[in-house]
Amino acid sequence: MTLSNTPLDRRLHIFRADLADERLKGQVEATRFVSGTPAQVKVPVIGLRPKPDMTAGIDTELLLGETLHVFEKAEGWAWVQADADGYAGYVPETAIGEVVAATHRIIAPRTFLYPEAELRKPPVAALSMGSCVTFVDEAETRGTRYLLTAKGEGVIAAHCLAIDQQPTTDYVSIALRFLETPYLWGGRTGFGIDCSGLVQMAMAMTGKSVLRDTDMQFKSIGVPIDRQDVGRGDLVFWKGHVGIMEDEATLLHANGHTMNVSRENLEEAIQRIGWLYEMPTGYRRP
Repeated sequence: MTLSNTPLDRRLHIFRADLADERLKGQVEATRFVSGTPAQVKVPVIGLRPKPDMTAGIDTELLLGETLHVFEKAEGWAWVQADADGYAGYVPETAIGEVVAATHRIIAPRTFLYPEAELRKPPVAALSMGSCVTFVDEAETRGTRYLLTAKGEGVIAAHCLAIDQQPTTDYVSIALRFLETPYLWGGRTGFGIDCSGLVQMAMAMTGKSVLRDTDMQFKSIGVPIDRQDVGRGDLVFWKGHVGIMEDEATLLHANGHTMNVSRENLEEAIQRIGWLYEMPTGYRRP
Protein backbone atom coordinates (compact mmCIF):
# COMPACT_ATOMS: atom_id res chain seq x y z
CA MET A 1 0.00 0.00 0.00
CA THR A 2 1.37 3.42 -0.94
CA LEU A 3 1.31 6.34 1.49
CA SER A 4 0.34 8.92 -1.13
CA ASN A 5 -2.51 9.34 -3.56
CA THR A 6 -0.16 8.55 -6.46
CA PRO A 7 0.29 4.78 -6.78
CA LEU A 8 3.75 3.47 -7.58
CA ASP A 9 4.24 1.52 -10.79
CA ARG A 10 4.86 -2.12 -9.87
CA ARG A 11 6.94 -2.45 -13.08
CA LEU A 12 9.51 0.00 -11.73
CA HIS A 13 9.37 -0.52 -7.98
CA ILE A 14 9.78 -3.44 -5.56
CA PHE A 15 6.94 -3.43 -3.06
CA ARG A 16 4.38 -5.74 -1.48
CA ALA A 17 2.61 -5.63 1.86
CA ASP A 18 5.18 -8.00 3.35
CA LEU A 19 8.37 -6.70 1.71
CA ALA A 20 9.63 -3.62 -0.09
CA ASP A 21 12.78 -1.93 -1.35
CA GLU A 22 14.33 0.07 1.49
CA ARG A 23 14.54 3.07 -0.85
CA LEU A 24 10.74 3.22 -0.65
CA LYS A 25 10.58 3.85 3.08
CA GLY A 26 8.09 6.65 3.65
CA GLN A 27 6.40 5.97 0.30
CA VAL A 28 4.87 2.55 0.95
CA GLU A 29 3.77 0.45 3.88
CA ALA A 30 5.50 -2.91 4.28
CA THR A 31 6.28 -5.35 7.06
CA ARG A 32 9.92 -5.46 6.07
CA PHE A 33 12.26 -3.29 3.99
CA VAL A 34 15.37 -4.77 2.37
CA SER A 35 18.20 -3.67 0.13
CA GLY A 36 18.84 -5.56 -3.07
CA THR A 37 21.77 -7.93 -3.55
CA PRO A 38 23.74 -7.62 -6.82
CA ALA A 39 23.42 -10.54 -9.25
CA GLN A 40 23.79 -11.30 -12.95
CA VAL A 41 21.90 -13.26 -15.60
CA LYS A 42 23.71 -16.55 -16.30
CA VAL A 43 21.54 -17.94 -19.13
CA PRO A 44 21.21 -16.67 -22.73
CA VAL A 45 17.81 -15.08 -22.10
CA ILE A 46 15.11 -15.29 -19.43
CA GLY A 47 11.61 -13.87 -19.23
CA LEU A 48 10.85 -11.38 -16.45
CA ARG A 49 7.36 -12.12 -15.13
CA PRO A 50 4.89 -10.12 -13.01
CA LYS A 51 4.45 -13.09 -10.65
CA PRO A 52 6.40 -16.26 -9.83
CA ASP A 53 4.60 -18.49 -12.28
CA MET A 54 5.99 -19.93 -15.52
CA THR A 55 2.53 -19.76 -17.11
CA ALA A 56 2.35 -15.98 -16.56
CA GLY A 57 3.07 -13.83 -19.60
CA ILE A 58 6.43 -12.08 -19.68
CA ASP A 59 6.75 -8.33 -19.19
CA THR A 60 10.22 -8.20 -20.70
CA GLU A 61 13.38 -10.26 -21.05
CA LEU A 62 16.82 -10.17 -19.44
CA LEU A 63 19.91 -11.18 -21.40
CA LEU A 64 23.09 -13.02 -20.53
CA GLY A 65 25.42 -10.87 -18.46
CA GLU A 66 22.89 -8.16 -17.60
CA THR A 67 23.05 -7.13 -13.96
CA LEU A 68 20.23 -6.77 -11.48
CA HIS A 69 19.43 -6.65 -7.78
CA VAL A 70 17.70 -9.46 -5.92
CA PHE A 71 15.23 -8.58 -3.17
CA GLU A 72 13.87 -12.02 -2.36
CA LYS A 73 14.48 -15.70 -3.13
CA ALA A 74 11.61 -18.08 -2.40
CA GLU A 75 10.41 -21.42 -3.76
CA GLY A 76 12.81 -21.38 -6.69
CA TRP A 77 12.05 -17.81 -7.75
CA ALA A 78 13.93 -14.54 -7.36
CA TRP A 79 12.20 -11.16 -7.13
CA VAL A 80 14.54 -8.81 -8.95
CA GLN A 81 15.00 -5.37 -10.46
CA ALA A 82 17.09 -4.88 -13.60
CA ASP A 83 19.90 -2.35 -13.26
CA ALA A 84 19.66 -1.07 -16.84
CA ASP A 85 16.04 0.07 -16.91
CA GLY A 86 14.69 -0.55 -13.40
CA TYR A 87 12.15 -3.16 -14.51
CA ALA A 88 10.99 -5.35 -11.62
CA GLY A 89 9.64 -8.87 -11.65
CA TYR A 90 10.33 -12.54 -11.08
CA VAL A 91 12.84 -14.91 -12.69
CA PRO A 92 13.78 -18.52 -11.85
CA GLU A 93 16.50 -18.49 -9.22
CA THR A 94 18.63 -20.82 -11.37
CA ALA A 95 18.89 -18.13 -14.09
CA ILE A 96 21.02 -15.79 -12.00
CA GLY A 97 24.35 -15.91 -10.20
CA GLU A 98 27.26 -13.86 -8.90
CA VAL A 99 28.40 -10.80 -10.82
CA VAL A 100 31.45 -11.18 -13.05
CA ALA A 101 32.57 -8.10 -14.95
CA ALA A 102 31.77 -8.49 -18.65
CA THR A 103 34.42 -7.57 -21.19
CA HIS A 104 32.36 -7.56 -24.41
CA ARG A 105 28.84 -7.12 -25.74
CA ILE A 106 27.30 -9.07 -28.62
CA ILE A 107 26.61 -6.69 -31.54
CA ALA A 108 25.26 -9.16 -34.12
CA PRO A 109 21.47 -9.70 -33.96
CA ARG A 110 22.15 -13.38 -33.22
CA THR A 111 25.28 -15.47 -32.81
CA PHE A 112 26.46 -18.79 -31.40
CA LEU A 113 28.60 -19.82 -28.46
CA TYR A 114 30.75 -22.75 -29.56
CA PRO A 115 32.41 -25.27 -27.22
CA GLU A 116 35.76 -24.18 -28.64
CA ALA A 117 37.20 -21.99 -31.40
CA GLU A 118 35.60 -24.11 -34.09
CA LEU A 119 32.44 -23.20 -36.02
CA ARG A 120 32.05 -26.80 -37.17
CA LYS A 121 31.32 -27.91 -33.62
CA PRO A 122 27.67 -27.96 -32.45
CA PRO A 123 27.07 -24.70 -30.54
CA VAL A 124 26.30 -24.86 -26.84
CA ALA A 125 24.10 -21.73 -26.86
CA ALA A 126 22.66 -19.01 -29.06
CA LEU A 127 23.17 -15.41 -27.94
CA SER A 128 21.31 -12.22 -28.81
CA MET A 129 22.55 -8.75 -29.52
CA GLY A 130 22.99 -6.99 -26.20
CA SER A 131 24.26 -10.03 -24.31
CA CYS A 132 27.29 -9.30 -22.14
CA VAL A 133 30.09 -11.87 -22.02
CA THR A 134 33.37 -12.22 -20.18
CA PHE A 135 36.23 -13.28 -22.44
CA VAL A 136 39.73 -14.12 -21.23
CA ASP A 137 41.54 -15.16 -24.40
CA GLU A 138 41.32 -15.39 -28.17
CA ALA A 139 42.16 -17.90 -30.89
CA GLU A 140 42.10 -18.27 -34.65
CA THR A 141 40.88 -21.24 -36.67
CA ARG A 142 41.24 -21.31 -40.46
CA GLY A 143 41.47 -17.52 -40.52
CA THR A 144 38.41 -16.93 -38.31
CA ARG A 145 39.10 -15.16 -35.03
CA TYR A 146 37.26 -16.16 -31.85
CA LEU A 147 37.04 -14.68 -28.38
CA LEU A 148 37.19 -17.31 -25.63
CA THR A 149 35.56 -17.63 -22.21
CA ALA A 150 37.28 -19.12 -19.17
CA LYS A 151 35.77 -22.49 -20.20
CA GLY A 152 37.37 -22.20 -23.62
CA GLU A 153 34.02 -21.57 -25.32
CA GLY A 154 34.21 -19.31 -28.35
CA VAL A 155 32.21 -16.59 -30.08
CA ILE A 156 33.06 -15.14 -33.49
CA ALA A 157 35.13 -12.06 -32.63
CA ALA A 158 33.50 -9.93 -35.35
CA HIS A 159 30.17 -10.40 -33.54
CA CYS A 160 31.50 -8.76 -30.35
CA LEU A 161 32.63 -5.33 -29.22
CA ALA A 162 34.36 -4.14 -26.06
CA ILE A 163 31.80 -3.39 -23.36
CA ASP A 164 32.67 0.32 -23.24
CA GLN A 165 32.24 0.87 -26.98
CA GLN A 166 29.25 1.27 -29.31
CA PRO A 167 29.08 -0.02 -32.89
CA THR A 168 27.46 3.21 -34.16
CA THR A 169 25.80 6.42 -33.04
CA ASP A 170 22.87 5.86 -35.42
CA TYR A 171 20.28 3.83 -33.54
CA VAL A 172 18.10 3.49 -36.66
CA SER A 173 20.83 1.48 -38.37
CA ILE A 174 20.81 -0.89 -35.37
CA ALA A 175 17.02 -1.25 -35.54
CA LEU A 176 17.30 -2.10 -39.24
CA ARG A 177 19.43 -5.13 -38.35
CA PHE A 178 16.31 -6.62 -36.77
CA LEU A 179 14.25 -6.61 -39.98
CA GLU A 180 12.14 -9.79 -40.21
CA THR A 181 12.91 -10.75 -36.60
CA PRO A 182 9.75 -12.48 -35.28
CA TYR A 183 7.36 -10.43 -33.16
CA LEU A 184 7.27 -11.56 -29.53
CA TRP A 185 5.22 -9.87 -26.84
CA GLY A 186 7.70 -8.83 -24.15
CA GLY A 187 10.66 -9.80 -26.32
CA ARG A 188 13.84 -7.77 -26.62
CA THR A 189 16.24 -10.12 -28.40
CA GLY A 190 17.32 -11.09 -31.90
CA PHE A 191 15.12 -14.18 -31.57
CA GLY A 192 11.91 -12.27 -30.86
CA ILE A 193 11.14 -8.64 -30.11
CA ASP A 194 8.23 -6.26 -29.60
CA CYS A 195 7.78 -2.63 -30.59
CA SER A 196 9.18 -0.95 -27.48
CA GLY A 197 11.83 -3.64 -27.12
CA LEU A 198 13.12 -2.69 -30.57
CA VAL A 199 13.37 0.96 -29.54
CA GLN A 200 15.09 0.12 -26.27
CA MET A 201 17.59 -2.36 -27.72
CA ALA A 202 18.50 -0.17 -30.70
CA MET A 203 19.11 2.83 -28.47
CA ALA A 204 21.01 0.78 -25.89
CA MET A 205 23.48 -0.31 -28.56
CA THR A 206 24.32 3.34 -29.18
CA GLY A 207 24.85 4.02 -25.48
CA LYS A 208 21.42 5.48 -24.75
CA SER A 209 19.49 3.96 -21.84
CA VAL A 210 15.71 4.30 -22.13
CA LEU A 211 12.76 2.79 -20.31
CA ARG A 212 11.07 -0.38 -21.54
CA ASP A 213 7.36 0.04 -22.29
CA THR A 214 5.60 2.34 -24.75
CA ASP A 215 3.86 4.43 -22.08
CA MET A 216 7.17 4.95 -20.28
CA GLN A 217 8.96 5.84 -23.51
CA PHE A 218 6.26 8.30 -24.55
CA LYS A 219 6.71 10.20 -21.29
CA SER A 220 10.50 10.09 -21.12
CA ILE A 221 12.18 10.00 -24.54
CA GLY A 222 13.07 13.22 -26.27
CA VAL A 223 10.76 16.10 -27.07
CA PRO A 224 7.40 16.31 -28.86
CA ILE A 225 7.36 17.35 -32.52
CA ASP A 226 4.66 17.98 -35.11
CA ARG A 227 3.58 15.35 -37.65
CA GLN A 228 4.91 17.38 -40.58
CA ASP A 229 8.39 17.54 -39.01
CA VAL A 230 9.02 13.80 -38.61
CA GLY A 231 12.20 12.35 -40.10
CA ARG A 232 14.81 9.67 -39.58
CA GLY A 233 15.10 8.57 -35.95
CA ASP A 234 11.87 10.14 -34.74
CA LEU A 235 9.34 8.02 -32.86
CA VAL A 236 5.63 7.63 -33.59
CA PHE A 237 3.45 6.58 -30.67
CA TRP A 238 0.02 5.05 -30.49
CA LYS A 239 -1.68 3.85 -27.32
CA GLY A 240 0.25 0.62 -26.76
CA HIS A 241 2.50 0.86 -29.81
CA VAL A 242 5.60 2.67 -31.06
CA GLY A 243 7.52 2.79 -34.33
CA ILE A 244 10.79 4.29 -35.54
CA MET A 245 10.97 6.52 -38.60
CA GLU A 246 13.58 5.27 -41.09
CA ASP A 247 12.98 8.40 -43.16
CA GLU A 248 10.22 10.99 -43.44
CA ALA A 249 7.79 8.46 -44.98
CA THR A 250 8.84 5.00 -43.75
CA LEU A 251 7.97 3.46 -40.39
CA LEU A 252 10.09 0.63 -38.96
CA HIS A 253 8.36 -1.35 -36.25
CA ALA A 254 7.86 -4.75 -34.62
CA ASN A 255 4.17 -5.40 -35.08
CA GLY A 256 1.47 -8.00 -34.72
CA HIS A 257 0.16 -7.39 -38.24
CA THR A 258 3.13 -8.91 -40.07
CA MET A 259 4.32 -10.66 -36.87
CA ASN A 260 7.85 -9.42 -37.40
CA VAL A 261 9.96 -6.28 -37.65
CA SER A 262 8.98 -4.65 -40.93
CA ARG A 263 8.91 -1.45 -42.93
CA GLU A 264 5.62 0.28 -43.66
CA ASN A 265 4.56 3.58 -45.19
CA LEU A 266 3.64 5.84 -42.29
CA GLU A 267 0.35 7.09 -43.71
CA GLU A 268 -0.73 3.56 -44.57
CA ALA A 269 0.25 2.41 -41.08
CA ILE A 270 -1.78 5.21 -39.48
CA GLN A 271 -4.87 4.16 -41.41
CA ARG A 272 -4.37 0.44 -40.79
CA ILE A 273 -3.62 0.78 -37.08
CA GLY A 274 -6.39 3.31 -36.52
CA TRP A 275 -9.25 0.86 -36.20
CA LEU A 276 -7.60 -0.81 -33.17
CA TYR A 277 -5.39 1.84 -31.56
CA GLU A 278 -7.00 5.01 -32.96
CA MET A 279 -4.74 7.79 -34.25
CA PRO A 280 -1.16 8.35 -33.06
CA THR A 281 -0.92 9.86 -29.61
CA GLY A 282 2.19 11.82 -30.51
CA TYR A 283 5.52 12.13 -32.28
CA ARG A 284 8.81 12.53 -30.42
CA ARG A 285 12.39 13.30 -31.36
CA PRO A 286 15.04 11.54 -29.19
